[in-house]
Formats: sequence, structure tokens, C-alpha cells
Amino acid sequence: MTTPASDHTAPTNPSPVYATPGLPRRLAAMVYDSLLLMAVSILYGAIAVGINLLINGTPATGERVSWGNWGILVFIGWLLTLVLFFCYFWCKSGQTLGMKTWRMKMFDNNKMQLPSVKQCMIRCVCAPFSLLLFGAGYWLMYAFADRQTLHDKISNTRILLLSKEPKH
Repeated sequence: MTTPASDHTAPTNPSPVYATPGLPRRLAAMVYDSLLLMAVSILYGAIAVGINLLINGTPATGERVSWGNWGILVFIGWLLTLVLFFCYFWCKSGQTLGMKTWRMKMFDNNKMQLPSVKQCMIRCVCAPFSLLLFGAGYWLMYAFADRQTLHDKISNTRILLLSKEPKH
């Protein structure tokens, strides 16, 4: 595996090799990203409630907002918002803010370029399942020689640890 030369592709020369980040670093990036996702979710919820109030009117004092038949659509819309958050950042730069903070970047495992939209979507669908059973999909990285997680393998992507930027 080669080093990413620019933001988008890897060089053709075979050295140096980047490391695969360990589980603690990946979990730290997930914590950072979860804080961003909370903010995105609050904004989405505020917009959804606002639209609901415009359509159904303000509920009586002490009563909850009634979602009626479109509650499931609001939930699906929220899930799609979270998926689009990840897909946008992974396709654009290979990094979410949490990944950038912890110097990690995602690449297509074969081409060492930014992942495709399809790969990002597959990863978004598979990653939550990696958290099931106490993070079994993440712990599997210690069973694989290349230290990839289960959703890395399924989506054919790779997370690499980037070198430190020189301070000026």
C-alpha cells in the first residue's frame, strides 16, 4: 500500500507506507463526529417540528406535537440526513471533521483514491452493524492482517493514518 500524495490519489512509487489507525483513534474520531451529528440532528428536528407546526398548528397547552402519518417519513429523512453527512464529507475529502482531527483519511482500497458514492453508501449501511455485539465489526480489525474493520472490508475502503503536518 502506498502513501497518499495529494488529497485525491496515491503516488506510483511504493514508499513510504501509511499505518492503519488503531481502535482507540477510530473511537475518538467517532466521538467527535457524534457531537457534530447531534447538532445536525437538532437542526433537522427543529426544521421538522417547524414544518409540522405550520401544517398541523400549535398543539394545546400540555399536549405533545402530533406527527400523524408522516412521523415515519421524518424518521427516514433523519436517517438519510445522517447518511448524506458522511457521504458528502467522505466523497469530498475522504474525512469527516473527527477523522481530520485524528489524522485519518478514507480511500478506495483498490485505487487509493477518494471513495465512490456507492462505497460511502455501503459503508454507511454496514458501519452501524459493526457496532452490534459490543463492536464486533471493529474488534475484527485485530483478526485481519491488514487491520481493516468489517465495514472497511464490505465497502472496499481503507482508513489510513496520515502523517503530522509540519508546524510553521
